[in-house]
Amino acid sequence: MDVDKDDGATPLSAEESQGLLLSHITTREELNRWEQDNIAEGETWAFSRKQKDILTEGFASRLHKRMFGGVWHWAGEFRRSNKNIGVNWQTIPVQLRELLEDVKFWIASNTYSGDEIATRFHHRLVFIHPFPNGNGRHARTLTDLLLVQVLHCRRFSWGRGNLINPGECRKMYVSALRAADHHDYEPLLKFVRS
Repeated sequence: MDVDKDDGATPLSAEESQGLLLSHITTREELNRWEQDNIAEGETWAFSRKQKDILTEGFASRLHKRMFGGVWHWAGEFRRSNKNIGVNWQTIPVQLRELLEDVKFWIASNTYSGDEIATRFHHRLVFIHPFPNGNGRHARTLTDLLLVQVLHCRRFSWGRGNLINPGECRKMYVSALRAADHHDYEPLLKFVRS
């Protein structure tokens, strides 16, 4: 199966594509459905109990593995190739650690509101793009965990639309992320609660 035919999806290397555990999948739609089932299981695990270590590299990797481990062999492992988005793959651990420390500082010093901390966290996590696939879905789930379990806020609504398939909601989301790339967080702050 060629999993790179989806508009806006991060292309996978040949090696990463070989990591698909389900040989019966032949279309992007089938892949999305199997991933969504696995994601639902991962979210149930994540939200079913108070997580003590949300702001750690280890938890970020465990959550990704829980969300995608039934579909991809490399789930939970940082990518080992550069993509059309994201930081240089060799800097992922350092950049992720810096982000997590920044978030801890923002919380401790009340630098931003809860929504702004979560929005800035989400943007930088997507920008780092630590995994070969599933970064947006992983970042949204981890952001919601941060909101609920650490910041004691409601989960984001994420535009109340489909962010997986190309469409108006996804366009608005990507546009808001691009504005945040230029330090304009207002569109993303509005989008996450729309």
